[in-house]
Amino acid sequence: MMKMIREHVVFTGRVQGVGFRYKTVRLAHHYGVTGWIKNCSDGSVEAEFQGREESLDLVIQGLNQDSYIRIEWITRNPLEPDMEERGFSVRY
Repeated sequence: MMKMIREHVVFTGRVQGVGFRYKTVRLAHHYGVTGWIKNCSDGSVEAEFQGREESLDLVIQGLNQDSYIRIEWITRNPLEPDMEERGFSVRY
């Protein structure tokens, strides 16, 4: 079995008002990634992703291929996996 990882990720750039969170949900479901995503008051978007490292990378690569989204900076920090977590959601 592949090792599960969890990361806290912050995206900055043109990442709000462009369907970023909903595209992330679709990509997470497609690649079997769990976690959550939310807009922050400073204009950034914060998320926690959990899954195989390759799957997390594929979600982020997919976000970079959108014509409306412009990611200028990504911060990725490791967290302890949450083995009880199921699904991926938008937080408000």
